[in-house]
Amino acid sequence: MAVHDDCKLKFMELKTKRTYRFIVFKIEDKQVIVEKLGEPAETYEDFTKCLPDNECRYAVYDFDFMTQENVPKSRIFFVAWSPDTSRVRSKMIYASSKDRFKRELDGIQVELQATDPTEMGLDVFKSRAN
Repeated sequence: MAVHDDCKLKFMELKTKRTYRFIVFKIEDKQVIVEKLGEPAETYEDFTKCLPDNECRYAVYDFDFMTQENVPKSRIFFVAWSPDTSRVRSKMIYASSKDRFKRELDGIQVELQATDPTEMGLDVFKSRAN
């Protein structure tokens, strides 16, 4: 599975310059490409709307939160979105190429595997961020 250079470039921009709130990636023609870039002002709800109901995707989300000491922090989440309603072949392709793709994105702090929206709710992000 090839990874388009744009994937790494956009991820570095998210990580270092915080140019984006999130990035959604999709596999197309045996290559991982950038499908959607979320602007810094976009919300978690905007992010979840970008994930299709019946197709797999990879996504990266820059999650801002406050620590118990009221210190603002952020964590970069990698989300492997694989809804139960997606095709088995698609799930297999995404599952088998996930680790290799994730290694290309240097700086991911938390990984989530989600098959439905409840597995990646805002509460899940908050509990995994600390």
